[in-house]
Amino acid sequence: MNSPLRIVYMGNPDFAVRPLEIMLENNYNVVAVVTGQDKPAGRGKKMNESAVKVFAREKNLPILQPESLKDESFIQDLKDLHIDLIVVVAFKMLPKVVWQIPTIGTINIHASLLPQYRGAAPINWAIINGEKQTGVTSFIINEVIDTGNILLQKSVPIDEDETAGTLHDKLQESGSQLLLETLKLLESGEQKGISQNTLFIDEKDLKPAPKIFKQTCKINWDNTAKDVNNAIRGFSPYPGAWTILQKGDEKFVFKIFSAKIINESHSLQSGTIVLKNNTIQIAVRDGFISPIEIQIEGKKRMNIHDFTNGFSFANVIIAD
Repeated sequence: MNSPLRIVYMGNPDFAVRPLEIMLENNYNVVAVVTGQDKPAGRGKKMNESAVKVFAREKNLPILQPESLKDESFIQDLKDLHIDLIVVVAFKMLPKVVWQIPTIGTINIHASLLPQYRGAAPINWAIINGEKQTGVTSFIINEVIDTGNILLQKSVPIDEDETAGTLHDKLQESGSQLLLETLKLLESGEQKGISQNTLFIDEKDLKPAPKIFKQTCKINWDNTAKDVNNAIRGFSPYPGAWTILQKGDEKFVFKIFSAKIINESHSLQSGTIVLKNNTIQIAVRDGFISPIEIQIEGKKRMNIHDFTNGFSFANVIIAD
């Protein structure tokens, strides 16, 4: 039986595809999909479409790609659809003129247990900060990003060797299931939700999840082995934790996607590279980090053993 709700779905990346797919599988009436404009990417500047657009086209769904979410023509297009609900997953902040259009409201699926990890990169920061648990939250969008009333939440454990990539996949599936439960809740007439202000005592207790930039991913070898490994996992597989290696006058970016901790005391300066057979260990405050999967700038990802077969780490240092 088809749901009577008329829904507009908004999303961009791969994370937002599965929730849309599960809505269609459960006969929800998605009357249009809103996604970002195509952008040139790569050396050839080929126009790149969002993952949501590619999927929506495969399902023959109407697609809207406004240049601005405040465009009057786009606003009118939404009003003409007579929508009951907007569902947002991994999109961008909506202006009030948009999220006020639906008769029921506008909801978002966020990849954290709000109010913790508000922001653009909750999956990464949960791992970087060494959390043992995270989750997904459905909430009602308001004027301030990620602060609206919570509808439902679902917890997800973070495994010891979890990466941002593996956690992404777990949260994507959990978020899709949570969306279904949220839609059923809204269909039953429950629209109020719980204020996030009731879930924490002080703003200083909240952990943010700001956007990640290249410099954010630079490894600080003065940290503990646990903190460095958490950063490596939190930036894997993308954008990748990195450092600068120097051999003679040559410098190059060295990315680490996975590593193991070696708990050995030493008196070495942090960042010192120690050669061990056909692998390396890098000194940190309380031990060593031994890279497993790495990538040199301009080359493919590979196992450290394969890399050292063709590269000598003799006289290689980590540059500032």
